[in-house]
Amino acid sequence: MKSGMNRAHVIRHLAFEDLGSFADVLVRRNIELVYYEAAQDDLTEIDPGSDDLLIILGGPISVNQTNVYPFLETELALLRKRLPLDRPTLGICLGAQLIAKALGSVVYAGAEKEIGWSELSLSATGQASVLQHFAPPAQVLHWHGETFDLPAGARQLAATPGYVNQAFAYGERVLALQFHAECTERGLENWYLGHVNEIEQSGLSVVDLRQQAAAHAPLAATQGARFFNDWLARIQG
Repeated sequence: MKSGMNRAHVIRHLAFEDLGSFADVLVRRNIELVYYEAAQDDLTEIDPGSDDLLIILGGPISVNQTNVYPFLETELALLRKRLPLDRPTLGICLGAQLIAKALGSVVYAGAEKEIGWSELSLSATGQASVLQHFAPPAQVLHWHGETFDLPAGARQLAATPGYVNQAFAYGERVLALQFHAECTERGLENWYLGHVNEIEQSGLSVVDLRQQAAAHAPLAATQGARFFNDWLARIQG
C-alpha cells in the first residue's frame, strides 16, 4: 500500500558522498531530510517498518568488510527486516550492494573498476520504468569496483558491458542503483580530493574526470532530479 512520506532517513558513509541533486527534490516535496553518519550514529534508531523513505548512499568500502566496519551488519539487519515489507527504499552504489546482499546475493569484485561517465543499456523493464530518464545517449557516473548477482525476485533494469546489474527493482518500492544519479559537477570536486588515491591507482586523471563532468554532469543532474521526482511520485501515490 502506498502512503505519504514525511521524512527521508539517509545513511551516509562519507561526508562528501551526499544526496547531491536529490536533496532539492526532497525539499520541494516537503520531505524532511535526516542524515545518519554510518560510522558514528545509532542506525538502530531507524524503524525498519516505517513508511518514511530510506536512502543508503555510496562509499569506498566493501559490504563484505563487516569485520572491519561493524555498522555494515547494522545496515544489513535493517534491510533484512525492511525489504520484505516493501517500504520505500533506495540504495546507491554501496547502498545497492547492501540491498543485494540483504536479499541473499553474493557481492564480489568486478573484472575491473568502472570509474567515469558512460551510457546505460536499459532492459525492456528498465525502459518502461523511471530509468527511462537515463536512456541513451544520456551519460551517468560510475564509480565502483564490486558487483553482485541479481537477487531472486528482483527485476533487472540496466547494465553496462562490464557490470550487468547496474540497477534493479524489488517489489513496488525498492530500487537499487549501482551508478550515481545524484551527483553534481560542483559536488564532484570533493570526490576528486577524497578519492585521489583510488583515482591515481586506477591510472585515471582528475583533469580528465573533471572534463568529463563538465561535458555530462549538468544534464545528468537535471535528469537525475527528474528521475528521483518521478520515482517518488510513483511510490508515494
